[in-house]
Amino acid sequence: MDGIFEDRRDAGRRLGAALAARGYGGEGLLVLGIPRGGLVVAAEVARALEAPLDVVIARKIRAPYQPELAIGAVVSGDAMPIVNPDLARATGATPEYLDGEIRHQREEIERRLALYRGDRPPPSLAGRVVVVVDDGIATGYTFRAALEGLRRQGVERLVAAVPVAPPESLGILARLAEDVVCLATPEPFLAVGVWYRNFEQSTDEEVIALLRENRERAPSRAVQA
Repeated sequence: MDGIFEDRRDAGRRLGAALAARGYGGEGLLVLGIPRGGLVVAAEVARALEAPLDVVIARKIRAPYQPELAIGAVVSGDAMPIVNPDLARATGATPEYLDGEIRHQREEIERRLALYRGDRPPPSLAGRVVVVVDDGIATGYTFRAALEGLRRQGVERLVAAVPVAPPESLGILARLAEDVVCLATPEPFLAVGVWYRNFEQSTDEEVIALLRENRERAPSRAVQA
């Protein structure tokens, strides 16, 4: 493999084959994609493993006056926000600011879940093997937050799966998941999009269509999810 993926679907097919070769699949497995791009990869993984597909959404808690700086995260399905207290203090995030920002990010998560799931209930996570998929990792903050949030929801075994990531990020994920599957760890890493020939932005409509396609492929299995 030359480390270059044609697009997210190609990366997902390769990642699904790697996971299948490691014995993943079968009863009780659930694949969760991080929208939007990660869900496209996850859809191909779910197809390869004949598993139900859903989303996990992690939203960063933004620092005051520095919206690109994450001082924590909120994860769908997890009642406890993840906050870096030292960073929050250093950036001047007061308890009142944090309450408002966390509330805002929870509302955005609920809005997106309603858009993606409609009126369907979330899948049960307790006692399951859950494969968490993104289209790649740069800093890995969102992915790490998703794993931490899922861990508190009773997952039996967490598997982190990505097509491409820098080696140092994989070491961090290995402390949060029972298994880490990554197809390529190029150095220098540069950016996730460098390793895709087509890295066009995914859309909400694409996410919704892929989730619907997964349910229609095996409706009885989707209900059990």
